[in-house]
Amino acid sequence: MTTHKGTSHTTPAAADSTPPALHDIPIGLDATGTRAEFDSLGSVDVPADKYWGAQTQRSLLHFSIGNDHMPKEVYHAYGYVKKAAALVNLAAGRLPRWKADAIIRAAEETIAGKLDAHFPLFVWQTGSGTQSNMNVNEVISNRSIQLLGGTLGSQEPVGPNDDVNMGQSSNDTFPTAMHIAAILEIDDRLLPRVRELADELDRKSIQWMDVVKIGRTHLEDAVPLTVGQEWSGWAAQIRACIAEIERSREGLLELAAGGTAVGTGLNAPEGFSREIALTIADLTGKEFVTAPNKFMAQGSLDAMVRADAALRGLAVALMKIANDMRWLASGPRTGFAELILPANEPGSSIMPGKVNPTQCEAMVMISIQVLGDDAAVAFAGSQGNFELNAMRPVIINNFLHSARILGDGIEKFVAYSVTGTVLNEKKIASYVGESLMLVTALSPVIGYQNAAHIAEDALAHDLSLRDAAIASGHVTAEQFDAIVVPSTLVGHGVEGA
Repeated sequence: MTTHKGTSHTTPAAADSTPPALHDIPIGLDATGTRAEFDSLGSVDVPADKYWGAQTQRSLLHFSIGNDHMPKEVYHAYGYVKKAAALVNLAAGRLPRWKADAIIRAAEETIAGKLDAHFPLFVWQTGSGTQSNMNVNEVISNRSIQLLGGTLGSQEPVGPNDDVNMGQSSNDTFPTAMHIAAILEIDDRLLPRVRELADELDRKSIQWMDVVKIGRTHLEDAVPLTVGQEWSGWAAQIRACIAEIERSREGLLELAAGGTAVGTGLNAPEGFSREIALTIADLTGKEFVTAPNKFMAQGSLDAMVRADAALRGLAVALMKIANDMRWLASGPRTGFAELILPANEPGSSIMPGKVNPTQCEAMVMISIQVLGDDAAVAFAGSQGNFELNAMRPVIINNFLHSARILGDGIEKFVAYSVTGTVLNEKKIASYVGESLMLVTALSPVIGYQNAAHIAEDALAHDLSLRDAAIASGHVTAEQFDAIVVPSTLVGHGVEGA
C-alpha cells in the first residue's frame, strides 16, 4: 500500500491547456512507506522517500552484490549527458520549453551531487550500464515531475524513457558518461597533483645538484652521481607519465552519444551526435567531440583501456620512487640513512622512538592496487562482442578508483614525505669516501684489469682505495689524488645540459 505525507501533488494541466509552471520545490520527499512505480514488466513498490523508479528497484533486488556501488562521479557525468540532450532536443523542437527546463534543473542537481542519495546501484549489474542509465532517467523524471507539481511514479508529464532518454540509449550514453567522468577526474584532481609532485622533485633536484653521492646498480656500489641528478631522474619519470596521461586523454574526448543502440543513430535526429558533443563541451569546459566512428566507440572501450594503461605507467614510476626513498631512508643507524623523512607518527606500538616511511609504504600499496585495477580493465576491455562491450561498469569503477587513490595518495606523499625530506650529508659523504668503485676513474690510466685488482685487494685486506692503489705501484699518491676526485666524476647525464 502506498502511503504519503506532507506536500500533495496535483496532476499537471493537459497538453492542450496552459503548460505547468516550474516550481521552486526543495529536493526531498516528505513521505514514508512505499509508492508504486511501473516499467514495461509491471508495477514495483519503491521507497516513497526516493526519486528512483521501477527499474532501479529491480536492479537493487537482483544485483545487491558486495559493497561496490557505482561511483557517484558516473552519475554526475550523466547529469551533463541528460542536460545536454535536453538542450539539444529543446533546440530541435522535440521538447517543449517547460519540459526541458524541468529536466535541465534536475540534471543540474545531479551534476552538483545534490541527488546522490538517489543513485544506489551496484557496480555488478548489466554490463552495458543500462540500469544506471535508467536510474538517472527515473530520478530526473520524478524530480522533474515534482518540480512541475505532478504525481511521482506517474511518468507524467516527464517520462524517463520518452523525455529524459530522448534520442539516447544506454549503449551510447554510458560510455559517454564514462569518458566525461574520466576526463573530469584526470583534469581536475589527478594531473594537478602529479604536476605538483614533479615540481617538488625538480625543486629538490636543483637544491641538491652539487651533493655528490655513491650510485648503486644491482643493489651494489657504483660510481658517483649527485643527489640532485638522482632526483632529476625521478622528476623526469613523473613528467614522462604526465605526457602519457595527456596523450591517452585525447581518446577520451571522443563521445559515443548519438550512436544510440548499435552505433547507427536510430531514433536520434540528424546532427544529434555532433550537437550533444558540442553542448557537453560547452557545459564542462572540456574539448569533447563526437566520436567519428560510433561502431568503434560502442563496440570497444579501447580509449578507456589506453587511459588506464597510462595510470598504470604512473603507478610503476611512483612505486620505483617511493621504494627508492624508503630504502635510502632506511636506518637510522643500520640502513642506508642517506635521506631523513618527516616523522609523521610513531612507528611502533612496542618499540619506542621508531619512525617508519609510512607515506612511501602507502604509495607502494596504491601502486600495487592500480596495477591490479589495470589488469581487470585490460581484461574487460578485451571482452567486446559484436556491437557492444558489456563490461563497462567494472572498467569505469576501476579507472576512477585508480585515478582517485593516485591523486589522493600523491597529494599526501608530496605534503608529508617529499617536501619535508632532508639529507644526511655526513652519511652520504662517508659512503663516497669508502667506495671502491671510484677506482673506475683509474681505468683509462692503468687499464681495467689493474684497476679491478686494486679494488679486489682493498676489499680483501680492508684497505682504503687510495692505500691499495698506491701499494699496487700503478699510481703515485699524487696521481691518485689528481685523478680520483668524486666531484669531477659525476658528469651531467642530461642531454643538452
